[in-house]
Amino acid sequence: MTEQHRLPYIGRFAPSPTGPLHLGSLVAALGSYLQARSHQGRWRLRIEDVDPPREAPGAVRSILKTLEAYGFEWDGPVTYQSQRHALYEDALSRLRDRNCLYACHCSRKIIAETHPGDEPPRYPGTCRNKDLLHEQSTTPRSLRLRTEDTALSFNDLIEGLISHNIYQENGDFILFRRDGFYAYALAVSIDDMQQGITEVVRGNDLLDTTACQIYLIQQLGGTAPGYAHLPVVNNTEGKKLSKQSGAQPLPFTRPAKQLCHALSFLGHSPPPGLAEVTVAEFWQWARQNWQLKQVPTKPINISALPV
Repeated sequence: MTEQHRLPYIGRFAPSPTGPLHLGSLVAALGSYLQARSHQGRWRLRIEDVDPPREAPGAVRSILKTLEAYGFEWDGPVTYQSQRHALYEDALSRLRDRNCLYACHCSRKIIAETHPGDEPPRYPGTCRNKDLLHEQSTTPRSLRLRTEDTALSFNDLIEGLISHNIYQENGDFILFRRDGFYAYALAVSIDDMQQGITEVVRGNDLLDTTACQIYLIQQLGGTAPGYAHLPVVNNTEGKKLSKQSGAQPLPFTRPAKQLCHALSFLGHSPPPGLAEVTVAEFWQWARQNWQLKQVPTKPINISALPV
């Protein structure tokens, strides 16, 4: 038994307020919620508003109203990353004191131009051995974490054993951005540690970021949670369902129907008529019948879902 599973189960759903929730969001929320409740655990709600330029006006209110209408019940107050900057700054200070950080003036454009074959571009370590951290400069700089050329492995409860060499595949990754905002990798790792999250259930579009987060948590002396990466929802063109690919906001009418669609996508077979019941009746059936082992590993086209 892993250390995470010896602890009281704490899961979470952490949407970014870039727009209203859609079916892909619902699948992630549903999977994480049912996994937590199947372990008699707690389910935290975190708004990842660490990237103000990408936030949509009114998105936070829309997300909360939608989750309430669909019958999700979170434990404790809603957490906002925008209110947790002191925690992120403390982590950067600790890493800086251990010489684990260095300043970097390279932009994405520069990296892409010098390494055109990499997708996404791997940072080549241009500033790794430069002492820019203590130099005064008006040029915007990011802060990168020094990584090691070793393999990091973890067992994903859906995808199986994952092995990742962060230095070779990502390079030294950014914790503080050139535009003055904390990077997602830093914020999500600190939040999972501080909130005692024991298992992260989310879409597998984030699978490639997991090893970096585990590595960072280890560098800060913490224990990484377990992970289960759900298949993403694709649109009819085979692209990930998102605001950019034309995803429609979840309707407030007939929420049980949308919940049944999401549950079907996750490999379960709701009985005929469940889409017409109350939200409370849907949750009663879903909690009793949820099994993570039924979740498929491959994405399913949205057109394959029941009408």
